[in-house]
Amino acid sequence: MGDIIEPDLKAAFSEVPELAGYAGPVERLGGLTNRVYRVGGFCVRLPGEGTEEYINRANEAVAAREAARAGVSPEVIHADAVSGLMVTRFIEGAVIMSPQNFASRKGSPARAGEAFARLHASGAEFPFRFELFAMIDEYLGVLSTKDVELPDGYHGVVKEAEGVRAALDAHPAALAPCHCDPLCENFLDTGETMWIVDWEYSGMNDPLWDLGDLSVEGVFSDAQDMEMMEAYFGRAPSAAEHGRVVIYKAMCDLLWTLWGLIQLANNNPADDFRAYADGRFGRCKALMASPDFAGHVEAVRKG
Repeated sequence: MGDIIEPDLKAAFSEVPELAGYAGPVERLGGLTNRVYRVGGFCVRLPGEGTEEYINRANEAVAAREAARAGVSPEVIHADAVSGLMVTRFIEGAVIMSPQNFASRKGSPARAGEAFARLHASGAEFPFRFELFAMIDEYLGVLSTKDVELPDGYHGVVKEAEGVRAALDAHPAALAPCHCDPLCENFLDTGETMWIVDWEYSGMNDPLWDLGDLSVEGVFSDAQDMEMMEAYFGRAPSAAEHGRVVIYKAMCDLLWTLWGLIQLANNNPADDFRAYADGRFGRCKALMASPDFAGHVEAVRKG
């Protein structure tokens, strides 16, 4: 077994008392930017190259522990704010989610909505404040130092999004502790409980960002959106609430386009990040140009 264990994973074994002397199997799990392993009853996360440019590991550790206290994330065993090493309990019997699993596993959008509701109502205070437009500026600043091209028309869409920003600002949301990066793979479903992992981008945010972003990542149908929202609110959403979710579906694609380009510039081999960025930007433009989008923005503006 020793031949297949990477040196920095071996180093983690010596750093974390709960892993000392471990001699069982090691299983590589998913991860776009980090390396994640199952090590017995634990999950070990090693940070990806270049992530220190845009991830605050101290903030992440606080959020992961608070989310565990809220009952929506596994217990944190070890979190090193300098190296980025994190060890959590492994959730037995859970399925790593994907768009296909969200479509096929009955009740999974509702379980995700319920998990978000528990998180957002937990009263936890995350150190970071997730500011959409400030993060767009920050990511553009990172990209200005790298040899990578923005998609055609990106700055024009950012300018167009000022109208969206004004509608959101007309009735500012009460900030709540949010995940902020709800990739399907960050959800683990037991069939009874939906767990959420990976708190790298977490912060205090408009809670409906989480719902809109998961809808995009999960390629949710209108019916799945409604199932998630009704479970989240305990009722049907208002026009303004539904509109905020739709707005954030577009805005998360606008932001994560830039994240994809940073991965491309950092030569991250986990995906074709040029295609990823171009695809997200194209989807953002298509949604903002759709016939219903202006109506959703107006509903949010009216409140």
